[in-house]
Amino acid sequence: MEVSLASLVQPASSLMVVGLNHHTTPVELREQLAFSDGALDASLPRLVDAETIREGAILSTCNRVEVVAHTPDLDTADEKIRAFLAEEQRVALPHFAPYLYTHTNQEAVSHLFRVASSLDSLVVGEPQILGQVKDAYNVSSTLGTLGTVLHRCFHKSFSVAKRVRTETSIAAKAVSVSSAAVDLACTIFDHLEDKTAMVIGVGEMGEQAVRHLRGRGIGTIMVTNRTFRRAVELARTCNGTVVPFDQLDKHLHLTDMVIGSASSPHYILYSGMVEEALEERKRSPMFLIDLGVPRNFDPRLNNLDNVFLYDIDDLEQVVEDNRGERQVEAVKAEAIVAEEVEKFWRWFVNQEVTPTIVALREQAEMIRSREVEKTLAGLAELSPQAKESIEALTRSLTNKFLHPPLAYLKQRHHNSAKREAEYTQESASPHVIRQIFGLDTPEE
Repeated sequence: MEVSLASLVQPASSLMVVGLNHHTTPVELREQLAFSDGALDASLPRLVDAETIREGAILSTCNRVEVVAHTPDLDTADEKIRAFLAEEQRVALPHFAPYLYTHTNQEAVSHLFRVASSLDSLVVGEPQILGQVKDAYNVSSTLGTLGTVLHRCFHKSFSVAKRVRTETSIAAKAVSVSSAAVDLACTIFDHLEDKTAMVIGVGEMGEQAVRHLRGRGIGTIMVTNRTFRRAVELARTCNGTVVPFDQLDKHLHLTDMVIGSASSPHYILYSGMVEEALEERKRSPMFLIDLGVPRNFDPRLNNLDNVFLYDIDDLEQVVEDNRGERQVEAVKAEAIVAEEVEKFWRWFVNQEVTPTIVALREQAEMIRSREVEKTLAGLAELSPQAKESIEALTRSLTNKFLHPPLAYLKQRHHNSAKREAEYTQESASPHVIRQIFGLDTPEE
């Protein structure tokens, strides 16, 4: 049976993803570890030291905080990343360590590809995550914390996501988090035509919320944002009304639902404000959807009568209702991801194997030519034809001698992770091959 290169030859460096997400961690903890806008400019360079972590990127969204790293030492890098998150976000490591997961090598590549393709999202198939992965890549690239490996890995994740959207109908079967929020509103209200919604925040999620509200025929949309100009721009797209951010409380009683998606370190809605609005509404119900991380709305609002408060985690049920329809398309997408992981891993392994192959050939040729030259120097009477025959013979012998180790290194078939685990880095790696053939030992 043919044995794969990835099975026998473990690269001297590794890829890893360390993080937590909505599958493992409650929103209260995710918001403590999330990196706010601009925070990575100072934090990320402190993580990537070119020794323990050669290359690195951080993906921080409302649903996940993940560090992607290229490292020569998985254990040391894992420890450093955990300590880094604790120090940068000022959260005690024991508080969040139980929620962390670590993916290495092919599993790490698969995870990144699945995230970019929205197979790991709260709402499978939603398009927002790909933009967030691209943003994380752009920030890291600008800061200079990426090298050849992660540049290629991220670009491959983009192309994988494109393949998934082109070759499956997963996007048609799924909705964004904002769409799920509007779906949830439709379960509260019989119809939306006579309802008023206020959207706080004009980022991508806020824009999506406006789009989905219009698609569901909402009666009136109010838009508010700290930057007034941006609120005006979004309101124009939906014939909505702009509310100055500092007058939000004065318009709150007019709204049947409020969707919060702003970036704010403090609560925007709190009990006293909403209680006053309820009084003016004669206790008419209010539907609040908090899409912010950190949260926009005080969780204690849920204790008020006639207030229905939901956060991102509550949207899981809406997602679950559509999961069956997406399953077939998700299976197709997973097959695409697996195929692309295999291709990328072959490239990754060859990145380190190829220099070893070149060094083997160069050393063998150096030894061959030097020994032939010494031999022919004592055989001056030989004819040119005889000398050429000796050259040809030694080249043939050298090639035959090199064939087994080179064939060993050039294996192209990718085996399973179980097969890979049967071989350790110590027993078969380019480093060991270099030791066996003395490639890194100065010649006497």
